[in-house]
Amino acid sequence: MLAHNQGGMINASQLARNLSVTAKTTTGYLDLLVDLLLVRRLEPYYVNISKRLVKSSKVYIRDSGLLHTLLSIDSLDNLLGHPVVGMSWEGHVIENLLRVAPERTKASFYRTATGVEIDLILELPGNKRWAVEIKRTTAPKIERGLREAIEDIQPDKAFIVYGGTDRYPKGNGIEAVSLREMASELAMASK
Repeated sequence: MLAHNQGGMINASQLARNLSVTAKTTTGYLDLLVDLLLVRRLEPYYVNISKRLVKSSKVYIRDSGLLHTLLSIDSLDNLLGHPVVGMSWEGHVIENLLRVAPERTKASFYRTATGVEIDLILELPGNKRWAVEIKRTTAPKIERGLREAIEDIQPDKAFIVYGGTDRYPKGNGIEAVSLREMASELAMASK
């Protein structure tokens, strides 16, 4: 069930009903999977603004190979045709970036009740805040929701991590970067 909900908001009560167990049991199992480093629970970012913010966590199976196995995805063609492809990429990017992030970096996501969101907020040591939007495309676009989210949280840097290899400005202080380039940038932030 977690694999089918990759990158989605977690609803312990709904999971519990589907599994015919209590919400407390489901939460305990989820906590165990997080402790075993099999699942990442990404908490929402709270900022003092006048908008209603989403308070549920997002959940990712941390190993994309395990995710694909659980969903019986055994080839790239099958993955590209599967509805989880975008969330698989998002989880893959998040795991790779957090692996190279400086110690004590706090990771979260930002989402309002109206759907304005940023996939990853990184609070780096030294009170630096980076916003990272993740798109599985070779030509990323800045959508209205991303612009609004950037205005809400006022990050020090803003990026769109996409499937291409070039680095270029997208306007509004946002840069499009590859996963490799973003990982290098983040690793350099600790120096």
